[in-house]
Amino acid sequence: MQQRLIKEMESYLQSLSESERIDAINTFRQAIHKMSPFREQPIDCVLWVKQDDISANDYNPNNVAPPEKRLLSQSLEIDGFTQPIVVTEDAPQHFEIVDGFHRHEIGKNRAALRRQLKGYLPVTCLRKERREKYDRMAATIRHNRARGRHQINAMSDIVRELSLLGWSDEKIGKELGMDGDEVLRLKQINGLLEMFADRRYSEAWTVK
Repeated sequence: MQQRLIKEMESYLQSLSESERIDAINTFRQAIHKMSPFREQPIDCVLWVKQDDISANDYNPNNVAPPEKRLLSQSLEIDGFTQPIVVTEDAPQHFEIVDGFHRHEIGKNRAALRRQLKGYLPVTCLRKERREKYDRMAATIRHNRARGRHQINAMSDIVRELSLLGWSDEKIGKELGMDGDEVLRLKQINGLLEMFADRRYSEAWTVK
């Protein structure tokens, strides 16, 4: 049964143009993903998406130094993409990056990679219930912090926005993997009084 299905699928795919074949393979992968024991894991379904259908987010706190960026470019050209770009589908057939901005940038702009990838990039989508902006922001921070890379000012801006969206310090800390002191320090960078309206200060914090 399996071999017959494989042969039929191969025959069908060979009859398609390249772009049609990519679309068909994505459709097959999504169908298999629905039945997979690992369907709750985004990596279980990697799709090939046109580069122009992927956009960067406006809050990424990660910064890659030029030597690391050159090494990343070399790795992508020599080793290929070993990690998909993590995205959310913010509109039908359009995706916003949660993690992988620099892989996206290099894959899209390096001529050699554009040729290799035929104008596509590999993506994996976060679960649909994680589409809200604050969920995407938290996911981006978790990915960056897991690698130990983030810019303090950008992190502070994100903490500020989450606070203004109504997240408590406890929720921010839990979602972003921070303790209370770190959340407070990042709030202080912005220096906005309204962000501290619900917090009691000890004498040590009093300006003298």
